[in-house]
Amino acid sequence: MDDGVDLAATLYEPTAAPPPAGYPAIVLFHAIGGKRQDLAAVAERFTDPFAVLTFDLRGHGQSGGLVSIDGPREVADAREVYDQLAARPEIDKTRIGAWGISLGGGLVLRSLVEGVPWKTVETVETWTDLYSALAPQNLAKSGAIFQFLSSVPTDRFDPSVLAIRDDALASRNLPVLRAWTGARSSRKLLKTVETPVFMFQGRRDFAFDISQAKAGYALLKGPKRLYVGDFGHSPSTFPGPDFVQMTSLGIKWFARYLNGGSTSIAPVSLAPSPWRGKLRTFAKLPATRRLSIVLPGNDHLAGAGRALRTSGRFTGKAETFGAATVQLTARLTGGWSRLVAVLTAEPPKGSEVVVSEGGINTTGLTGKRKLTIQLIDTATLIPRGARLTLTLASSSVAQNPGNLLYLNLPMPKAARITLGAAKLTLPILRKPISR
Repeated sequence: MDDGVDLAATLYEPTAAPPPAGYPAIVLFHAIGGKRQDLAAVAERFTDPFAVLTFDLRGHGQSGGLVSIDGPREVADAREVYDQLAARPEIDKTRIGAWGISLGGGLVLRSLVEGVPWKTVETVETWTDLYSALAPQNLAKSGAIFQFLSSVPTDRFDPSVLAIRDDALASRNLPVLRAWTGARSSRKLLKTVETPVFMFQGRRDFAFDISQAKAGYALLKGPKRLYVGDFGHSPSTFPGPDFVQMTSLGIKWFARYLNGGSTSIAPVSLAPSPWRGKLRTFAKLPATRRLSIVLPGNDHLAGAGRALRTSGRFTGKAETFGAATVQLTARLTGGWSRLVAVLTAEPPKGSEVVVSEGGINTTGLTGKRKLTIQLIDTATLIPRGARLTLTLASSSVAQNPGNLLYLNLPMPKAARITLGAAKLTLPILRKPISR
């Protein structure tokens, strides 16, 4: 790179000789804490007829430098990687696309809006607005942030990351965090993008949920597609059971916009869960209806206490698609600073499922207040006969010690909250696709 830092890379080339203009090419961008070898399966799917370049992002794998999490330095790296690949005699400099996952997807989008001339891009389980993804309603997903930060050795972080780390975990100095994440987001600039973009987002991804892709998809001005699949960050995994399906569509998309021709990919695709080999496709986002459930109760909480509200059994099945909300009246005293809601479904047979969760920052609020907590945007099947439970507490750990999305961080000893009846509103598909 232009600052003297070397980035380790692997270039996969087709077996056939390059055409007169050179191979069309794709650059792959990996996730935080990852390395280029993590994307070998993706590279192998895309190689032939494309050349595929994988590289270790700055501060990762065998590359030098420090990680600033898709900051200006990494955007400069993306531009230089593009330029160096375009300069190779066997590569067609007019036909270079990009594919990125999580951290890598964020960098692909940020580099695109900053003018790196990708011919087309594909993004997987990533963000368009980093602040709303990791600190919705001004409350940090402290467990997810801690996990991301723990995936990189501390001595490989740029000082700009270390400077905001503690504030990001504790939901402090929010204007500073907004500015820092804003420089690493793409949403405000996507309305200017006419480049073809294919967004792949996970049905159940509690770090970067479906709303991140929905918002970006709505803004894009050029050719675009949205695939909501059976993969993602926790509680999902990547690759998921629909890996061959999603990469097959990815190959078709790159073939269309790097090689020319046409494509029959539907505007919106939704993979059922469990995956059974067949997608449901739509001309636009699938239709939903609102289901409201009143969960009565009156609870007084202190410290790690929790309130449980349980519904009756579902007479039919329902499949969420969107962000549920929890509305309730609360009385806060003593510096109670956050309220977390975890929604679970317990079917007649089988294991409990976390449908969604979310939280709200109540720092500075006192007395009686009406609160609305927006939960993570997921596509989750609620089986027939299931009973819903809403857990309200200061952390997600109160629902289950293994639920580490919102950690049990310190709160004043005098902090108290009284919770009244809750109204749960679920957006559910008019026609469920999973079974």
